[in-house]
Amino acid sequence: MKSAVETLTPTRVKLTVEVPAADLKPRLDAAYKSIGANVQIPGFRKGKVPNRIIDQRFGRGAVVQEAVNEALPEYYTQAMTENGLTPLSQPEVNLTSLPMEDGQDLAFEAEVDIVPQFDLPDFSGIEVEVEPVQASEEDVQTRIDNLRERFGTLKPIKRKAKTGDHLTIDLSAVIGDEEIDSVTGVSYEIGSGTMLDGLDTALRGTKAGETVEFQSPLAGGDRKGEKADVTVTVQAAKERELPALDDEFAQLASQFDTMDELRADLAQQAEQGARFEQGVAARDKVLEAMLAMVEIPVPDSLVEAEVHRHLEGEDRLEDDEHRAEVTESTKKAMQTQFLLDALVKRDEVEVDQGELIEYIMMTAQQYGMNAQQFAQQIDQQNQVPAMVAEVGRRKALANVLEQAKVTDTEGNVVDLDAIEGDDEDDADEEVAPGDQVVAPGDQVVEAGDEVVEAGDEVVETEEESADKA
Repeated sequence: MKSAVETLTPTRVKLTVEVPAADLKPRLDAAYKSIGANVQIPGFRKGKVPNRIIDQRFGRGAVVQEAVNEALPEYYTQAMTENGLTPLSQPEVNLTSLPMEDGQDLAFEAEVDIVPQFDLPDFSGIEVEVEPVQASEEDVQTRIDNLRERFGTLKPIKRKAKTGDHLTIDLSAVIGDEEIDSVTGVSYEIGSGTMLDGLDTALRGTKAGETVEFQSPLAGGDRKGEKADVTVTVQAAKERELPALDDEFAQLASQFDTMDELRADLAQQAEQGARFEQGVAARDKVLEAMLAMVEIPVPDSLVEAEVHRHLEGEDRLEDDEHRAEVTESTKKAMQTQFLLDALVKRDEVEVDQGELIEYIMMTAQQYGMNAQQFAQQIDQQNQVPAMVAEVGRRKALANVLEQAKVTDTEGNVVDLDAIEGDDEDDADEEVAPGDQVVAPGDQVVEAGDEVVEAGDEVVETEEESADKA
């Protein structure tokens, strides 16, 4: 087999592949045998039908079709490997020569988007500056307030409802004589803004048993944006009563005996959270510096496809300003992945089983799933390679981060090794630029995927070609 590559753009190539007749002959023989074993022709036993009879009955094109469809993925993959190319998309295949007679070669062209090739510079001298650690009294108080909210209790109120109160409501929305939606017995916190526009305003000042009406644009559905007449009945109204900040509360909400001990622990958590955020900021700035040091082209067609999918999901296809933002972030995400994948390859970064399990457990937590159940799903959906690739990228970036010089704006050297990322609330939100956190069911296109599947129909029989002509 011979192959040649023509570079169309830095991220797209055209492969030209020629397969000699001698190399293809075993495939044709196998196709004749397969067809002969599955047809019944008078005078011949199954599997013993001569090739010339198959050609007469079914046409040479049927044999060529089966042989080429079976062989093409292998020839395509072999050509990509021989030329050091990694595909990013489905190839556009054009068959330029078919062996319609014995002794003829097979030839085809394939255009495909590929991972761009670029040189990696030395990243060891990167220097970045971050904000100093600041854990203020407000940060500590926020943690205390959140803890009080968790242990608060709801009690009925007779006064008029206000922001922060919890109401149980029945709600219906109609347009003309058509009821668009209705719910009963729903709990809603005034001020949360999680339902219809205008609902918070309408509910302020109400009491249990009262009904209010207002107009609001629908937030979703087939009639999204249309104004509906909304009727809300308040079934019950309650306020959250917060516990007093005393030693009894400390014992209820923590392992500490006194409020002073609890406050000191929350202060330590706030400082640790601030240090963790400082480490995340350092990581992001190091990555920004890396991207600035190398020019990485991206395939425009894949960027546009991803942007369209994103905007379509948000129903914002006509929002040009948002399109520009999403396009920029998509390009950056692709460049980041290409950069880190190249770094993994150059530095021969390996991922062991323990690191993979740790990442799977963290990702499962982010999706609120049982780790074992999550692992089973990603295994069934063949997403484990994507997980391994992501862990490799994180390790490659961490290696660069270890060599970088990080200081705060006050001139102090930041020791990233001293930052423990065990603050659960902050750790749950940690997603590096370019990360592919894969949820079960996501369709992830990984560089190197086999994009031509055996059995794909890419060849027409003589009869089909004649019909089109």
